[in-house]
Amino acid sequence: MLTFQCPYCGVRACETELAAGGEAHLKRFGPGSSDDDFEGYLFLRPNVKGVHFERWRHAMGCGKWFLAARCTATLEVFGTYPAQTTEPPADIIAAIKTRRPDWSLT
Repeated sequence: MLTFQCPYCGVRACETELAAGGEAHLKRFGPGSSDDDFEGYLFLRPNVKGVHFERWRHAMGCGKWFLAARCTATLEVFGTYPAQTTEPPADIIAAIKTRRPDWSLT
């Protein structure tokens, strides 16, 4: 079972208290975008086995959205951070690199 620490209220919550919100740090395309851009946003995403950045909502707690870094293969959680962050913080990247030295963000 996944356990995350909410970066807002500090509560450690299991996944049953949270709501998954999909992939984090996506460039979203909507009205006015090209058909190719919108298709790519909706359907053409990599299904990563390994380190993945996701959106989660602390549904049974403070109700706020946050971002989490975890491994999809082992369910290891590297950390959480506020949803308004546009890219993973340095401490999260360092935590990932400590456990996965060959990993890169790109």
